[in-house]
Amino acid sequence: MLKKILLGIIAFLLVLVLLAGGFVYSRSRGPHRDYELDFVKVGTAAEVGDLEVGVAKVDITPDLSLYDTYNDVDGDNRYYPTKASMTRIERLAVRLGLVKEGPDTWNDDNGNGRFDPVWIAGFNSNRPAKGVHDPLWARAIAFRNNGVTVAMVTLDAIGVFHDKIIDIRKMIDPSLDIDHVIVSSLHNHEAPDLMGIWSGHVPVPGNYDHRYMNEVKMACKTAVEQAVRSMAPADMYLKTVEIDPEGFVHDTRKPVVIDKQVCNARFTRAGTDSTIATLVSWGNHPETLDGNNPLLTSDFCGYWRDGVEKGVTDPNGEEGLGGMCLYFQGMVGGLMTQLRSNVPHRNGVDFFKEASFEKAEALGENLALVTLRGLKEEDVVKSEDTRVGIAAKTIYVPMEGIFKYGIMLGLIHPGTYRKNGVITSKTEVDVVRIGDLEILTTPGELYPEIAEGGIEAKPGRDFDVPPLEVPPLRKEMRGKVNMIFGLANDEIGYIIPKSQWDVEPPFVYEKSQYGEENSGGPDVAPTIHRESLALLRRMHAALEN
Repeated sequence: MLKKILLGIIAFLLVLVLLAGGFVYSRSRGPHRDYELDFVKVGTAAEVGDLEVGVAKVDITPDLSLYDTYNDVDGDNRYYPTKASMTRIERLAVRLGLVKEGPDTWNDDNGNGRFDPVWIAGFNSNRPAKGVHDPLWARAIAFRNNGVTVAMVTLDAIGVFHDKIIDIRKMIDPSLDIDHVIVSSLHNHEAPDLMGIWSGHVPVPGNYDHRYMNEVKMACKTAVEQAVRSMAPADMYLKTVEIDPEGFVHDTRKPVVIDKQVCNARFTRAGTDSTIATLVSWGNHPETLDGNNPLLTSDFCGYWRDGVEKGVTDPNGEEGLGGMCLYFQGMVGGLMTQLRSNVPHRNGVDFFKEASFEKAEALGENLALVTLRGLKEEDVVKSEDTRVGIAAKTIYVPMEGIFKYGIMLGLIHPGTYRKNGVITSKTEVDVVRIGDLEILTTPGELYPEIAEGGIEAKPGRDFDVPPLEVPPLRKEMRGKVNMIFGLANDEIGYIIPKSQWDVEPPFVYEKSQYGEENSGGPDVAPTIHRESLALLRRMHAALEN
């Protein structure tokens, strides 16, 4: 009898192990296993003619009437429920001391028996939206010439994982003959959670808003298709403006390296001064409202775009350019932020330091003035080169720590791949050439020193290596204006130079700094740098030939 009981227990445990193993295996597989890109396309010289450009935008502001509301009893813009309002997982988390019980209750407005508000991403979890301050957008721009068509989308979002980008590409009408689609997020900390990291009092996969993600994917599809169908012959004007970071942005991690280049490209209907689009790129976290804001907003990004399109009013204003403005995020690792910056009002009198919409507006309008005045200066470059080229490469990045296990369990960035005995995650880098404009995309939050130079390798660092991410990427680019898009086609976290990785004492700068906890590991940056540099060189060789 005892033998049978023991055999039964062993069999039961074996079944549990097999089920657990099967679960982990299925979760670690991820979607789109066979999806892989590796191409360069620049078309033929015989097909070079007019550059064609088209734009479109789709509102991605969630309809809050479809979601639940809550009673913020203590007014802290956080959801700390009573025990009666908690799920079983929340009760367990309270017992384990992971989260706290509170006074808040919720209203089942949509009648589905569970609390499902719009969870705002960034800073901390547990931020249910209370309203909408200004709309969120998916904005697309498309280019065509010499037999090549490329479309790019910029999202008012925190970030989107690579598998969702592939979903979007597969949704687009194949008859449009688009060679490649790029989707980049602004890393907006005041928008719905599209990554599942911030959703809930206790963030668990069941809280992830699949419906909203599907709406965003459909918006990207629609915007791309409309942009391609609206393309018309265009002229391109380019200008890089170097700014003093004071009042715009500061670096919260040493060494202090900031991207000072605000890159601008204006596209007008061929032979006219009528603007189709203005493309801007620069690196700064959209987090001016800080972590206590309960309203959905595009932060300073919306004010920048509006200022370029409609103009900035007096005092010290500037007439707008019309058309559509599209802001693509730049290098935000480090961390680039305006939270501690004293942002001046254009009147030259007022300043804003504390988080507020007034501060976001001042920052956005100051950036709009940089763009508007820069594009009206005499040294603006009109691109005589009208060729379009695209290069894309699927890459596999080594993963360590919590990122690796989160990916293996399918909690974030689905899909692990074993390469040479190392657990890696699949992601992507791209290079785009639009005449004299060159664009490099990176799949996360690039530290500016990897592109601009200034990587350090000081005593006390965790890895006794020299700077590996050299030469600086932007110095290898060959456009008359060179943009580097961050969070493009993925959000893989902070991309930190390996020689600056510093989590073990003695610390290089006396104490540990923020960053590594949101990175996939010390080999992420060398891999992305190496693959980006190789793809840039392949593009340059193709253009020369």
